[in-house]
Amino acid sequence: MTLHVETTGEGPDVVLLHGWGMHAGIWDGIARELARSFRVHAVDLPGYGASAACTPYTLGRIAQELVANLPSRCHACGWSLGGEVALAWARCAPRQVMRLALIATTPCFARRGDWPHAVEADVLHDFAQALATDCDGTLQRFLALQAQGDGQSKQVVRRLRQTLFARGRPGAAVLQRGLDILLGTDLRRELHLIGQPALVVHGDRDGLTPPAAGEYLSRMLPNARRVVMAGAAHAPFVSDAKGVGALLGEFFDER
Repeated sequence: MTLHVETTGEGPDVVLLHGWGMHAGIWDGIARELARSFRVHAVDLPGYGASAACTPYTLGRIAQELVANLPSRCHACGWSLGGEVALAWARCAPRQVMRLALIATTPCFARRGDWPHAVEADVLHDFAQALATDCDGTLQRFLALQAQGDGQSKQVVRRLRQTLFARGRPGAAVLQRGLDILLGTDLRRELHLIGQPALVVHGDRDGLTPPAAGEYLSRMLPNARRVVMAGAAHAPFVSDAKGVGALLGEFFDER
């Protein structure tokens, strides 16, 4: 299959991967910042925006689609679910993915007995059930959770809502499969195998992927460092596009 990819700018290749329920348009602010120095590829993940869904709809299959559709050498930046995709991609294609930026990312989204730094699995199950009867309302509620606690919460919610359906509505099946990935994925045992230089960016008010998850991620990846964004929740690149864009630009420009 062919993924829809929007490419802007000139320079080293940087790939942007969005989160659950969204599409590549959420990166517009960051893409503008990075396109001054990089060739930026904003990807509609399978089933979102202008990209067709893939079968089976799994983390591994999505990573393989990135391998096939993107430059042979590039940097990657993923947000939330897109961060888990980026981790899987970096693991299976270490020669393709050179550097890895992870925004509001966790190796394990759902809480488990030995993993308290996460949302309760019941919350994700409730979202899955609600999708069947009120898909639009469920997505809107998820947006509110992403902005909750952010110092710029009103602006973040406004931006997320403006973007959400700007490229059509993702199908309920794709949204459900995405929730299945969030519920079932646990990458903790694989982190030590992901050796690329990594930048972990986390908001200190993130209620969906708690800051402790980012601290764990930066500690367990062999070559990672962490930046905590004060006053930011789950979408720090929306509340502070210039600040996060500068962080990413400096990181991807390192030798």
